[in-house]
Amino acid sequence: MILNLNELMAIYPEQIWIDISPQEREKAWQQTQNQPYSNAGSRWNAYLNCLCLNTFTRWVKEEPELEETLKIWPNDASLPSFWDVVNGTKLTLGETGLVLIPSDKSAFSEFRIPQEWVDIANWAARYYLAVNLNLDAGWMRVRGYASHEQIQQEGRCDRLDRTYVLDPEDLIADINVMWVARELFPANKLAVKALPTLSREQTEKILQQLSHQIDYSPRLDLSFEQWASIVANDETRQQLYQLRLANQNIAPSQPKANNLSLWFQNIFDAGWQSVETILGTQRETLAFQFRTDAALNDVSVKGLKLIDLGIDIKGNAVMLLVGLTPEIDQKVNIRVQLYPAKGETYLPPNLKLGLLSQSGVTLQEVESRSQDNYIQLKRFKSPAGKGFTIQVALGDVSIKEDFVLSSLVS
Repeated sequence: MILNLNELMAIYPEQIWIDISPQEREKAWQQTQNQPYSNAGSRWNAYLNCLCLNTFTRWVKEEPELEETLKIWPNDASLPSFWDVVNGTKLTLGETGLVLIPSDKSAFSEFRIPQEWVDIANWAARYYLAVNLNLDAGWMRVRGYASHEQIQQEGRCDRLDRTYVLDPEDLIADINVMWVARELFPANKLAVKALPTLSREQTEKILQQLSHQIDYSPRLDLSFEQWASIVANDETRQQLYQLRLANQNIAPSQPKANNLSLWFQNIFDAGWQSVETILGTQRETLAFQFRTDAALNDVSVKGLKLIDLGIDIKGNAVMLLVGLTPEIDQKVNIRVQLYPAKGETYLPPNLKLGLLSQSGVTLQEVESRSQDNYIQLKRFKSPAGKGFTIQVALGDVSIKEDFVLSSLVS
């Protein structure tokens, strides 16, 4: 049974429910269409954040008890440089900082806050609002909020996509409590560690590296400290944004292949992590994602990478798992699987996982159905010096990862 907005408001009266008209949706869409973004996923992220921002600020203006003016931090013009690479918008109401984190998922099973909004001093805020946008029904719901201190103490840090995770029951649903608290209790200085200072040479090298990775947000391709040092600074964040735009129509250089020989030494390329490392810190949140059958138990090395296909799956991500087992013929037996990420149960339908030869010929391909928990390729072997490509595709959007075994594995 599908409930209408009035029925939902009666069931959850302490939460904020705001109607969104078709005109408001069109306005937000036009605002983001008129502003350049580096890829379709970034533009969709910008649309959700713009619609969330417009709707929330309208609601605040209609609240008679809130006399202070809600301001965008740091300013309107800077928003695209944020939305091109991360989800969320920071606002200030007097001396109080608020961060809106929107999601268009129909099932709200957890509140995910990008690490940047918590662990970068000038980005951090006193409160974080979990916002659900139902685009089909035309309403916005503020599910509740959490404080910076609460997120640090109670939030689970998901190292895979660098978010802090809170369960819905951990949120304070009544926003009025937040308004009262900000007036009664002075804001304490937020406990945030200082970031390292990058040299000019380091900054320029990183900017050039990240500017060519325009098909997705490069926020996971560096250590958090390096990435945060770049985006925390208004000047370098804007430089990154402009460089990514400038490289939109430039054919990217040949990507560097992931060296599988190094994986056996526990050395992974940018964006990849050992499954054992991730499960060691997040077993409760990730254990259910992976099969525990003999196919994976016999695998010696397992690497995992978060793949974001952007607008085509409405910002949801998937996890690409590559397992390696040395063979007696000095080749490597390879298993490739694709799983849903961020608490999702099923993969989006019609998602394709393919194996391509070094020359680009498709050797294998499998496609997800409506309720697949995972999909996988048939096992294959790779000798030293021979490369291959794994492709994840949905509609017209595809992401490719190149691999090579540079030397024999004993």
